[in-house]
Amino acid sequence: METAYLHSFLLVVDSGSMSEAARRLDLTPAAVAQQIRALERELHVPLLARAGRTVQPTEAGHQLVQRARNLLREVSDLKAVLGSEAAGGELLVGTINTALHGMLPDILAAFVKTNPGVKVFLQSGTTALLYKAVQQGELDAAVCLYPPFALAKTFDWMPLREEPLVLLASSRLARRDPHELLRTSPLIRYDRSLGGGKQADRYLRAAGIVPQERFELSSLLAIAMMVDRGLGVSVVPDIASPLLDRQHVAKIPLPLPSEPRRFGILWQRASPRLRLIQSLVQSAAGLRVV
Repeated sequence: METAYLHSFLLVVDSGSMSEAARRLDLTPAAVAQQIRALERELHVPLLARAGRTVQPTEAGHQLVQRARNLLREVSDLKAVLGSEAAGGELLVGTINTALHGMLPDILAAFVKTNPGVKVFLQSGTTALLYKAVQQGELDAAVCLYPPFALAKTFDWMPLREEPLVLLASSRLARRDPHELLRTSPLIRYDRSLGGGKQADRYLRAAGIVPQERFELSSLLAIAMMVDRGLGVSVVPDIASPLLDRQHVAKIPLPLPSEPRRFGILWQRASPRLRLIQSLVQSAAGLRVV
């Protein structure tokens, strides 16, 4: 069975379109259709069915999807273990959104200089989802928060940055008392399902502040934009992102002590792509601020 055909099949399923899969593969739709038909002949079952303007996997196609993903991953791992990808290969990296807008582009810029032939796939998500994906071998490494529990001995971790909580307010309010602002201004709350949002909620409770809540959302950059537009103030981790420089906002230190948000790189010590992971870690080491 041609693994390239399985890859084409997965692209069709993920995109829902033969044409889109062909575009990503730099092939004609007819060539992709021919590959799918070859798979169907070999497996003796139809794998795709038309659903309006899109294509959807049949029952057999659904059964093939996860097995095909696992098989392609195993093939890639085998190549990595045997060293046939010394000059190239692929790396699957998970990331929290704030790292995407902050340190990660600089880390990747350093990484590709020393690994120009490596294909890097990025997947964003929460720390909990990324941890589970690394644990199950679905990701090679993750740039995420330190989990709220002790890491298993099979994991390794390199801290990258610690971010204390700050009050984000319009720059014209920079000299005002932060607790007074929190009591009198609408609050743009950082999502309490996330680590930083939970920390912010604990701070407000410790300070005895009952805020006037206006919004609750998970994007720190969107929160900064709302603060810039005068929609309220927010308690958030002190992230480093050049995108924040475009907003007219002030980061005001908070009076009470709080646990900083810690994030870094997480990976499995026995990963078959350990060489590439270590290169990624080395690329990040020069950017650490902890």
